[in-house]
Amino acid sequence: MFMMHRKTSVRIQPHQAGRQLLDFVSQRFTYRNREEWQTELAAHRFLLNDTEARGDAILAPDDLLVYLMPALVEPPVDPNYTVLHEDGDLLVIDKPAPLPCHPGGRFFAHTLWALLKEKHNLAEPRLVNRLDRETSGLILVAKNKAAARLCQEQFAQHRVEKVYLVVVEGDFPDTPGTVEATGWMGVDPESAIRKKMRFYPKQCAVPPGAVASSTRFLRISTASNASLSLLEVRPHTGRCHQIRATLLHLGFPVVGDKLYGVDEQLFLRFQEDRLSEADHARLRLPRQALHASSLRLNHPTTGQMLEFSVPLPSAIAALLTGPQV
Repeated sequence: MFMMHRKTSVRIQPHQAGRQLLDFVSQRFTYRNREEWQTELAAHRFLLNDTEARGDAILAPDDLLVYLMPALVEPPVDPNYTVLHEDGDLLVIDKPAPLPCHPGGRFFAHTLWALLKEKHNLAEPRLVNRLDRETSGLILVAKNKAAARLCQEQFAQHRVEKVYLVVVEGDFPDTPGTVEATGWMGVDPESAIRKKMRFYPKQCAVPPGAVASSTRFLRISTASNASLSLLEVRPHTGRCHQIRATLLHLGFPVVGDKLYGVDEQLFLRFQEDRLSEADHARLRLPRQALHASSLRLNHPTTGQMLEFSVPLPSAIAALLTGPQV
């Protein structure tokens, strides 16, 4: 597995100068006590102006104090992404699941961001769009600020065509056209999970802090016993957890989704690393069956129309052909 060292730094301001380093750190960063910070100093984890620091060093204005964080044991991920396109401005990636896009929580080196820095020598990878850790598919990466800005403008102006494929629980309606879900996304006040969102249909009063949300769904096929359905999804807005929360509201949760699936308690047990065999059987997959399958936009520099598509991962496709329960 790949490794990357984490570090944090602080520039000493005039009002912070004249103090001993250990005093400053102990009072500024209270998540460790003084004795623990002494241990970190003894482990050679501090640099002062690029030189190993001592606890009794007197800080001066504009000093740069760097803390080299101890390595974390990060959860395993799938680092085997595929590059579909690369030029001087862009990278187009087929991201596997599970792989986080950005550092956060227990993940730092085990992220697409870190892999891009390591393998493509990008000082600051700019991921124009993002996918959840357990969602696979197309990610657009800009290599410079100008390309990132021009691509983000296209997303903001709804000029980018995004298509997802998803397998859901149940027999989704086989309507002559598409199913449109228009309303708002807001916090779910009834959930035990703080980050969980809820889709509110347009007939409801607008909840405080909610934002407009619109998604189009089309059934493509069902499993032989109609227990699962494969859908094409076209989100018109780009809200956090929009597809998953909307499908839960419609009564067709995403297969393998621990947060918006058949039971949110699965997410809580997953966080505590205590999913049972019965839990895994209910989930059907170790990841959510959501895949960003196609992307269409103009190149930020040349204006040329770019179109990319990637098929469903085999583990998701097998859901519709294997035995169902």
